[in-house]
Amino acid sequence: MKFTDGYWMMRPGVQAAYPARVLDGDIGPDTLVVHAPCYTFHGRDDLLRGPALTVAFGAPLPDVLRVTVTHFAGQDRKPDFVLAEGDGAAPVITEDDAALTFTSGALTARIGKGPRWSLDFLAEGRRLTGSGTKAMAAIDTPDGGHYVREQLDLAIDAFVYGLGERFGPLVKNGQSVDSWNADGGTASEQAYKNVPFFLTNAGYGVFVNHPGRVSFELASESVARAQFSVEGQQLEYFLIYGPTPREILRKYTALTGRPPRVPAWSYGLWLSTSFTTDYDEETVGAFIDEMVRRDLPLSVFHFDTFWMREYNWCDFEWDRRTFPDPRGMLARLKARGLRICVWINPYIAQRSPLFAEAKAAGYLLKRANGDVWQWDLWQPGLAVVDFTNPEARQWYAAKLDALVEMGVDCFKSDFGERIPTDVVYADGSDPERVHNLYAYYYNQTVFELLRKRRGDGEALVFARSATVGSQQFPVHWGGDCASTFEAMAESLRGGLSLGLSGFGFWSHDIGGFEGTPDPAVFKRWIAFGLLSSHSRLHGHESYRVPWLFDEEAVDVLRHFTKLKARLMPYLLQSAEQAVGDGLPVLRAMVLEFPDDPACTHLERQYMLGDDLLVAPVFTAEGDVRYYVPEGTWTHLLTGQKVVGPRWAAERHGFDSVPLLARPGSVIAVGAHDGGPEYDYADGVTLHVFELQDGAEVSTAVPAADGSVLATFTTTRTGRTIRVTCSGGARNWGVQVAGLDEVRADGVRADGDTVVLTLEA
Repeated sequence: MKFTDGYWMMRPGVQAAYPARVLDGDIGPDTLVVHAPCYTFHGRDDLLRGPALTVAFGAPLPDVLRVTVTHFAGQDRKPDFVLAEGDGAAPVITEDDAALTFTSGALTARIGKGPRWSLDFLAEGRRLTGSGTKAMAAIDTPDGGHYVREQLDLAIDAFVYGLGERFGPLVKNGQSVDSWNADGGTASEQAYKNVPFFLTNAGYGVFVNHPGRVSFELASESVARAQFSVEGQQLEYFLIYGPTPREILRKYTALTGRPPRVPAWSYGLWLSTSFTTDYDEETVGAFIDEMVRRDLPLSVFHFDTFWMREYNWCDFEWDRRTFPDPRGMLARLKARGLRICVWINPYIAQRSPLFAEAKAAGYLLKRANGDVWQWDLWQPGLAVVDFTNPEARQWYAAKLDALVEMGVDCFKSDFGERIPTDVVYADGSDPERVHNLYAYYYNQTVFELLRKRRGDGEALVFARSATVGSQQFPVHWGGDCASTFEAMAESLRGGLSLGLSGFGFWSHDIGGFEGTPDPAVFKRWIAFGLLSSHSRLHGHESYRVPWLFDEEAVDVLRHFTKLKARLMPYLLQSAEQAVGDGLPVLRAMVLEFPDDPACTHLERQYMLGDDLLVAPVFTAEGDVRYYVPEGTWTHLLTGQKVVGPRWAAERHGFDSVPLLARPGSVIAVGAHDGGPEYDYADGVTLHVFELQDGAEVSTAVPAADGSVLATFTTTRTGRTIRVTCSGGARNWGVQVAGLDEVRADGVRADGDTVVLTLEA
């Protein structure tokens, strides 16, 4: 939200009070509270009025500072984000004539005691950012609103990323962003997944601890500052020191949560009925038969909206006109090795038999006069489940539990963004603060039911809405995009932005959702979709089976589906980083190469895990330009070398995409391509790329449960590469980029070694 009229003036009717200087500070065992009048004072006569701001500092984790700015302390609005702060850090607090300091790990807040207010954040001998003159403020607006604002300095070469799944430019400098969930598709400034957290390439990130609307002005109101404000009397934010973007994410997700493991089968190909298409069991069976006949490995079949009867969404009952034997149908599908997903949402239409049931029990959101809140958007007489009511949660979960008992494996938990604020919640929660948090409560309810029934490592949802902490309930997908190259690019931007906001797993609709894609768009999107953490074929008014586009689409889908299956050992390594450190599987280039200035704005390519660079092709002809960081990179599909740093220009067929292995990497590739579930260590091949003399690389081959099946240690000494296996790998082999494969048949025991001599 903008408050100023240019640099010198405020907008009409806006009044701001800024901390002028420090009056004093209260030092506790692990807190510092600074009192700052918003006017210049010289004697006691000046201390008889206000306003004044109270600025409190805490240390929830090492290298993390909590800053709480309060005008009036009498408000206590709930709910809050659920944070895992642990026992906190042991801060070091000092005071002298010049300043008060509060230090957590390597990060220090320095509050100057001079004639002007100054708050500087320092780390390892340098200033990261700070809040100076007329930055922090309590602001009154002419409509009676009251806001607390903070502005932090942005250095010349500091760039801002994150703030959730946002489909505009990856770098947020120059943008105005409201953190407020909305069902706005992928082609606007609105977002399904708003996260009031941003990280920078300047060594720090900022998390605004407010679940309601947070307005960000990022070098857009004051071009040298990052501004954020909330309506109310208090603003709390966390300053997180990295220094690298990876470390910032690790510390942010230590505070807000990390994803659990998701089942191995979920990495395979998902096929949907699509949204408004006609389908019944015969249609479903015909699709699956054709996938088998054409050797297209399929892992999950998804039933979208019309598995339930129209106007009954949601009653969680199969439409018996088209699915007369749902239990038998699910059993027949599961006998073919498929998992089953069905579409749900948190809304109850008036025609649904559950409407009267939920109304009578008090499980629906109400207006202030006690009426059930309803409207006709999406479904006639639609009402919204109140997930702040524990009994409503149990009731909703019980409906899903009956489907799990029938044979459903997971749920596409759609919607949850367009949540009203003119309502009363069962627990008295502030509706403005619940608007975004509703997505958390909804998906938590669904995920926990699945975890209870399926166990750890087997539960997942396919969710559209999210906020802070929702990364603990994977997987999330990008929502409703058009079927164009432009929409494909905006989807990628959204996924990169979400990954920089703490989300480890992400997917999107291959080919786009709205409309029917041109065959070229569909085929190019296949490579992007299968080189994401999760891969789904889904559309709106038309099916997404490849033979409806052309025969080449069948071949392209087969090629990339099988490639992803072979990459499962590598993908599971990347997934373990998401689980353990909060790193996304699909990563913006700046996350891996923060010191390369060419990577700061890259948004049409990404790293898949640590070691694979992917540059999706956004043209029918196959022309693509992408940036290669320093070193000799190797095309995984062809073995061709590309030496960076430089821009590369190439032309690719539909069965190809720039997929480059990082120099110095050792990538484990599996021996099976029929699906994502197999013994990843059996027949695994270690692909060695540009290993430097003296290097040693450890490569773990994990199982789906996170345990390690085998560990390989690869070293290079002069012209010799030695690979040693510890664990249960059988018939494993080694391939050095540029050389013929060398396979060691029958190698099984611990300590077995392959030694290769490089050619001159």
